Amino acid sequence: MKARGSIPALGLLCTLGTAAMAQHMHPSEAEAPPAPSSTAAPAMPMDDMPGMDMEPPQKTPAAKPHAAPRATKPAARAGHDAMAMPGMAHGGQAAGMPDMPHDRHAMDRQDMPHGGGEAMPGTAAGDGGTSMDGRPPNDHVPPAPPSGGPTPVPAARMADAMQMHGDAPRAMLRLDRLEYRRATRGDDGMAWEGEAWWGGDLDRLWLKSEGERGDGGLREARIELLWSHAAAAFWDWQLGVRHDAGGGPSRQWAAFGVQGLAPYWFELSATAYAGSGGRTAARLEASYELRFTQRLLLQPRLELDVYGRDDPARGVRAGLSEAEAGLRLRYEISRRFAPYLGIGWTRRFGRFDPPRRPEPARETAWVAGVRFWF
Repeated sequence: MKARGSIPALGLLCTLGTAAMAQHMHPSEAEAPPAPSSTAAPAMPMDDMPGMDMEPPQKTPAAKPHAAPRATKPAARAGHDAMAMPGMAHGGQAAGMPDMPHDRHAMDRQDMPHGGGEAMPGTAAGDGGTSMDGRPPNDHVPPAPPSGGPTPVPAARMADAMQMHGDAPRAMLRLDRLEYRRATRGDDGMAWEGEAWWGGDLDRLWLKSEGERGDGGLREARIELLWSHAAAAFWDWQLGVRHDAGGGPSRQWAAFGVQGLAPYWFELSATAYAGSGGRTAARLEASYELRFTQRLLLQPRLELDVYGRDDPARGVRAGLSEAEAGLRLRYEISRRFAPYLGIGWTRRFGRFDPPRRPEPARETAWVAGVRFWF
């Protein structure tokens, strides 16, 4: 009888022990119903145990589980999953296997290699030769500092280099006027005005010529040989000699003057002359190019001749001896070649008439010619 009384007591103790173990589990795990699994280990048979012939207690339906709060950190969830008691079989895990956490976040992230940017210990990441924190590898050796400053360049060599070979000699021939003159009074004739130079940007050698030729031969001609030097931007001073021919005995002069480009694109030239016997003279030239298109332009020009004393042999009186103005409409077929048409006015003041031919005090002439340079 004692044996039969101890069997029910043993069953009661087993029931109480099972309830106590369930209380020590996490609330979320205790309330959640076990997940069905086709591979779950079979429950331990208790029918063979002595005294276990009593009827099982009535099962009550489990309450609806509440949603467990979402874990904010993987480590917290891993900690809860790791609190499973030894010997407790979970769904999907064969009996007898050692307890392992089912959540992959429970594993230590530092124990597994990760791709895409995390470097392994002791190695440099990437092909750039630097680690993740931007430091150079340990075997990096900085270059040696320079031993001294740059080598100074001599002043003469620097001045020559700054010129950029601008003093290379060049040459140019330009004929501004080569025209036929149809005069309303007097004789028809030909006229020319041109210049040639050779040199660089600073120093040049000039040859200038101007004159007229009529039916009776050479009326007048002027030839100048000058050396020019750049005095300022767009301005040169000139020094040389001048020779006059035709219309009487020849004359020689020493010449000194300036020429250049004035503001608003006026081309100016002013030259003073000194000759034998105390003769002096001055000449002023001005011209301007008024462009209508890239090829069609109108050029007004003015020339003034002044003498210091009379020269009856050449028909020249002291003071303003002659003034000449003109308009020429030019069409540039190319920059180097341009035909033109125009008109010219000549005014002579107090001239002595040459012994061979008289000249009118006023003269108007229609002109046609070409301008070219190369």
